[in-house]
Amino acid sequence: MTVQTATEFSHVKPGDTPWRSDGLRDFFLYRDLGVAAATHGRVIAHLVKANMAPEKGTGWHRHEAQFQIVLMTKGWAKFMYGDRETLVEAGDCVHQRPGIVHYLFDYSPDMEYLEIVAPADFASIDMPAPCDVPAPHAW
Repeated sequence: MTVQTATEFSHVKPGDTPWRSDGLRDFFLYRDLGVAAATHGRVIAHLVKANMAPEKGTGWHRHEAQFQIVLMTKGWAKFMYGDRETLVEAGDCVHQRPGIVHYLFDYSPDMEYLEIVAPADFASIDMPAPCDVPAPHAW
């Protein structure tokens, strides 16, 4: 008896998908890990890495998502979550609760993180600034 599931098996090796510059932010590169296709859009998992020095960062925004985590695999990034500055370093995992207003404003040249979000086609919505943001460091 064969059991049908709503998801597919997926196995992606680093060379299977290229780094792409057509993601949400032009100053990051993105590598698709095949999860969006395997889950029929219910979840996305991708690697994100620095593509250029931070100039202004992401700006204040929130995501329309049911679930989101960021697992920093290399380097570091500085986020504002509301009025709270948060340094996220390699090995750290952040659960960004649904709707949290945040701003990624600084990161190291080697920054790379795994991001997992549900649904895969989550929206990013610009938001008013709740506070000032520190200036990024020069590379």
